[in-house]
Amino acid sequence: MMLLRTLWRFCGVVAAVLAWIVIALAIYANPWFDVFKHALSDLGGPSASMPQVYNFGLIATGIAICTYSLYIAYASKAKVLIFASSLLFTAGIFLMLIGVFPSGTKPHTFVSTWFFIQMLLTLVAIALGMTLTRSFYHAIALWIISILGPVIAILIEMLVGWPSVALLEIYGIVLIDVAVLIITTKI
Repeated sequence: MMLLRTLWRFCGVVAAVLAWIVIALAIYANPWFDVFKHALSDLGGPSASMPQVYNFGLIATGIAICTYSLYIAYASKAKVLIFASSLLFTAGIFLMLIGVFPSGTKPHTFVSTWFFIQMLLTLVAIALGMTLTRSFYHAIALWIISILGPVIAILIEMLVGWPSVALLEIYGIVLIDVAVLIITTKI
């Protein structure tokens, strides 16, 4: 039973690793892809070779995120952290929807943008929850990520512009991965 709980606890880390494996495999299957010119979603779009690698991979990663959110709800006593877990569950659903509605479909821009917004809302809620439960070091780290992360992204866009959507997405994914590691060490 303890082993299952430990595996459940690390579903967020599994999701992070799985996402990078999926991205790497999709890039390998699409040698035309240039991280400085394209969006990651192009790997699952109509011009992609084997788009199912990327799209099914996002669906699997979304399932891992939803599973991790259930662990956060299970392990947390603070209501705000339970609320945050529901936001994370919703983010996992939106990641799955990116795989269901790949690049080139009408809902794609909405679901892909909302995934990142939903993750930001999740990080703010978890940072608040950790502040209220006096996990100050973890809370400070999450506040820094959730406030400075978007500010830095906006400043880069205003000052020099992001060379591609893929680089902006990778920046966001790295921030999410760091946050997941912080959350997993505490919860």
